Amino acid sequence: MSDRIRVYELARELGLSNKELMAILEREGYGVTNHASSLDVEVGDLIRDMVIADRQREEEAKKKKIGAKTAAAPSARAAKSAAKDAKSAKAAKAASGKAAPAKPGKKPAPAVKEDKPEAGPTTEKPADEKPAEAPLTELHLKTPITVRDLAEGLGKKPHELISLMMTMNIFGAINQVLEIELVEKICERHNVKFVRESREKPAERSSKDKVDETPKAPRAHEQVPRPPVVVFMGHVDHGKTSLQDYIRHTHVTSGEAGGITQHIGASVAVVGDKTITFLDTPGHEAFTAMRARGANATDIAVLVVAANDGVMPQTVEAINHAKAADVPIVVAMNKMDLPAADPEKVLRGLSEHGIMSEDWGGQVAVIPVSALTGQGVNDLLERILLEAEMLDLTAEPKAPFEGLVLEAKMESGMGPLAGVLVRNGTLRVGDSLICGQVYGRVRALMDSQGKRIPKALPSTPVRIMGLSGVPEAGDIIRVCANEREAKALADEAAQQARHESLAVDRTSISLDEMFNQLSKDEKPELAIIIKADVRGSLEAIVEAISKLKSDRVSARVIHSGVGEVTENDVVLAAASNAIILGFHVRAMPGINRLAKQKGVDLRLCSIIYDLLQQVEDAMRGQLQPESRETPLGSAEIIQIFEISKAGKICGCRVTSGVIRVNSKAKVYRDKELIYHGHVASLKHFKNDVREIKSGLECGIRLDNFEDFEVHDIIEAFDLVQVAPQL
Repeated sequence: MSDRIRVYELARELGLSNKELMAILEREGYGVTNHASSLDVEVGDLIRDMVIADRQREEEAKKKKIGAKTAAAPSARAAKSAAKDAKSAKAAKAASGKAAPAKPGKKPAPAVKEDKPEAGPTTEKPADEKPAEAPLTELHLKTPITVRDLAEGLGKKPHELISLMMTMNIFGAINQVLEIELVEKICERHNVKFVRESREKPAERSSKDKVDETPKAPRAHEQVPRPPVVVFMGHVDHGKTSLQDYIRHTHVTSGEAGGITQHIGASVAVVGDKTITFLDTPGHEAFTAMRARGANATDIAVLVVAANDGVMPQTVEAINHAKAADVPIVVAMNKMDLPAADPEKVLRGLSEHGIMSEDWGGQVAVIPVSALTGQGVNDLLERILLEAEMLDLTAEPKAPFEGLVLEAKMESGMGPLAGVLVRNGTLRVGDSLICGQVYGRVRALMDSQGKRIPKALPSTPVRIMGLSGVPEAGDIIRVCANEREAKALADEAAQQARHESLAVDRTSISLDEMFNQLSKDEKPELAIIIKADVRGSLEAIVEAISKLKSDRVSARVIHSGVGEVTENDVVLAAASNAIILGFHVRAMPGINRLAKQKGVDLRLCSIIYDLLQQVEDAMRGQLQPESRETPLGSAEIIQIFEISKAGKICGCRVTSGVIRVNSKAKVYRDKELIYHGHVASLKHFKNDVREIKSGLECGIRLDNFEDFEVHDIIEAFDLVQVAPQL
């Protein structure tokens, strides 16, 4: 890679922005797609020399301009003194005219005629400049050029150009991008010369800079730069949270149960003089909705892939979420400090899913990092800021507030808490908010560190206190004029939701269909009540339980909510014969005692693996245990004895395994089953024994069966209870 240079590296070297350098490259005919494109070293040298030469010419022009100003200063002073002398001379002539009054009108007349030529040069200049300002038959447009753009430039209707294109055997729509050759042909037909506007970009830029220097009046909704929102996505246990911990110098993973992120965490990191808002999404497969919500709320997606594992199922899902959200992707190849790290394996896996790294000729940056040692973290942050610079992220702080609910939960002593990402406007303490069926007035705002703040600007994650309930994760939250209006909107949304829930489709069914439905409903059902700490985790758990499919038993969530387990939950579980599952919540001692009294199964979990495993175990508990036959041995009847007191006893030879007393037995005659029972007793010679091994002869008496013959086969087996399969 030494014979090529990236666009952003050359821009940094020349002190230009990426957009300015890309404009110069386009003007010179070197088409590049983005700032990550690579150039030949020879092209880089040519551009470098050209930019330096342009700067030198600009400096020389400035010096000449300054020199001309200094040279014009003494000449201006001389002209002023000559004007004063002429004025004094005129005054002297006027005095002499008063002394000779004969023919007074003839002497001032030449003075009037002499004044006209002085004004002549000033009036002739505009006349000379008018032909230079006459419009030329040229059309300046910036690529890409659509049919609409070309029609507006030529002063034609779009359908006229489309008709003209059809005569040229070219069919296009109004928003179709046209090739440069086609644009030139169309312009020639209208006697207009086409000129690319990009050739005049330096002049335009200088004029824009002059305009920007003039002070502007503040506008109501002025656009200002905002920090980028970056989401860390990837497979479970690939190091997403640990990588962010190293960046912001905190330790969140140690506090997460099992080291797994259970909900979206939002934080702010300061990198130099810039800030970055980070979102950490869970990697477990049950948190699909939360990953999708994180990708839709972000500007840049950082895909964390462990170098020792490569691309895993949740990695592919994260790639699809990022592509669906249409956000730039930066790959962080984590765990490079491990001996088993295999970068080539990661690159191959990424290429199979449409992610081509820059080293392989693609446009996606793959940064080797280590969350443990900090290797490559600075390069990752630099690339994130570079991508944010190209996106040109702006917001309107003075616009009405609008945000996205990332998480929501019921906090003991604080009430409903909503984690919100400010998308536009400014959120202040005292604002009235509406979010679906929830409303309220902001009583307090807390930043990612838990400190109270008076306001929150765009791209800032905050927690809001003062809402009437726990809002749904992923909903839009907005500001209202007052709390009365917010309450009216919330009541209207609640009433609409109630009408939708009551609108049941009551289609008529036949009697046969009803019996079929009743027969299907005979399979056992596990009723579940779920309580979780945050709304996002609750959604993930309900969705994961709904995916537990079985033909023999079903699981149904009859109630779910945010907050600790309450007495009402226990009463509902007892009435509906349900179990209660708590995720990251607690149950007071009085609730535990009440659950034991009513026979309610109450289970608390902190890791979603354990919770789903307990649901599967409870579903198996609804089924009858399965019995499986374990073969013990077989024997062949070689002789039949009749004993007056004991009845018929068969003399057998054990051919395989072992025959035990009280073991289950089957008798086969010509491979057909004629008896199914158990072994009543065994005798070896005249002694009663508990078992007979292979190769020995014995007497076997079967329970309630004497209709056996010589050469019948007796097979002994045990019945083993096994857990039922879902």
